[in-house]
Amino acid sequence: MDRLRKSFIASGTALALTLSLGAQAAPLEVAVDSSPSGLDPHIVTAFSSFQIIDGTIYEGLTALDADLAIVPGLASAWEISEDKTTYTFTLREGVAFHGGGTMTSADVAASLNRVLDEDTGSPLASRLAAVEAIETPDDSTVVIRLKAPSAPLLSSLTTIAIVPAKYAEDTETLQRAPDGTGAFRFVEWQPNVAIRLEANDSYWQDGLPKLEGVNFNIVPEAATRQVGLTSGQYHMLPNTDAVTALQLQSQPNVKLQDTLELAYSLTGLNVTRPPLDNPKVREALNYAINRDDLVQAALFGAGVPGGPLSPALTGFALPTEELACFSSDPEKAKALLAEAGVETPIELELLVLPRDDTKAMAQVIQQQLAAIGVNLTLDIPEIGQFVQDWRNSEFDMFVSLNSGTIEPDDYFYRTFRTGGSTNVFKYSNPALDALLDAGREETDVDGRREIYAQVQSALACDGPALFLAYGQLYTAMRTSVEGYEIYPNRSLGSLKSVTLDN
Repeated sequence: MDRLRKSFIASGTALALTLSLGAQAAPLEVAVDSSPSGLDPHIVTAFSSFQIIDGTIYEGLTALDADLAIVPGLASAWEISEDKTTYTFTLREGVAFHGGGTMTSADVAASLNRVLDEDTGSPLASRLAAVEAIETPDDSTVVIRLKAPSAPLLSSLTTIAIVPAKYAEDTETLQRAPDGTGAFRFVEWQPNVAIRLEANDSYWQDGLPKLEGVNFNIVPEAATRQVGLTSGQYHMLPNTDAVTALQLQSQPNVKLQDTLELAYSLTGLNVTRPPLDNPKVREALNYAINRDDLVQAALFGAGVPGGPLSPALTGFALPTEELACFSSDPEKAKALLAEAGVETPIELELLVLPRDDTKAMAQVIQQQLAAIGVNLTLDIPEIGQFVQDWRNSEFDMFVSLNSGTIEPDDYFYRTFRTGGSTNVFKYSNPALDALLDAGREETDVDGRREIYAQVQSALACDGPALFLAYGQLYTAMRTSVEGYEIYPNRSLGSLKSVTLDN
């Protein structure tokens, strides 16, 4: 918080005085900034959706703990064949879906096949690209056979929820009424108002959840969320920004947790649209960006300039100092545009994720690119329209957040490989594809480190994205909230261990 305090430029926002409302009753009242775009875990892409369902309503075969270590989830154990192409999972006993029925291997196979089915259109499909066959020798055993070894498989499975087999060909029901195995079951969704979850009394982990339920209140205005927390109307503001955190840090009965997050902010480029189809233009845009200024102006110093991988992946991430185009040099940027034969001014549209921090970034980027003759018109739609335009590649450029995990493959394969399930940039680079395939199949750590160093170098300067920053992630909560652990991947899975001290 010291860095944040030093960097913050005080705003004029006034906070309401703390009101004493006496004892707080369960369930946990959570305030979030936007409504989810849907609740189907195999289809949605927005953080506003994942924070409602990930680790709360839904679970995967494997899971991550707060230290980001892979631990058993709905699979209690697994064995890997000597050639690393066959994974045999033993399912946990006594796990039931919220809608009724015991989870079996048939549900697991149907869930994985649902993600792989092109008709589902799942953004997670690329994470299972190595799967050749899924077998269910009995109700409690799942065998996944691979075309080749896949080092990130166990990590990828943490992100793929297990749903009842009856939804295999249904892509509508779960968007409105999720049905998982998690500690909380879905009750109701009042659009743009609230989503209510209640405790799953049949949850497989003894003694959990400890709350009666969780109410996600949709509160778009930051000042209203802050007043609600200080007054006791809300217990928690999860995954919030640095400005909100600073304004709340000294408030009575409020405490903060923070961590450097795995997600990264980026400006994406549609490489099918001129002049962004020219690698020299993309390199010029990289030189035009001053990432240090961006972190100070848009994140109030609560973050670090970002390369292709989060610095949290210390075994794989290259320091940005090793990436030439990450040094701000507007004159070199202008020279590259001239070398590319592009006349300025260039007029482009920037699609903006409707969040306070990304809107602030968009304004800074607009100013920085204008200095080299690239004029941006900002388009800031509501979240549903943003997701639709993003998925359909209906943009010149966009500024947003991309999720991150503990696996470099998860950062790169589905996003930048030719035909990747979230390659909205329409980028295709056969040399990069070969590296990504090799990185996925290589199981030696040193070998993978060398491959992903090449991947980062290939993407950094003339790739389809301007990697911007990794922000410090905050959760603000009442002091009565106990047992919460902030996750760098934004999961609210630790809510099942939370108690309220009344």
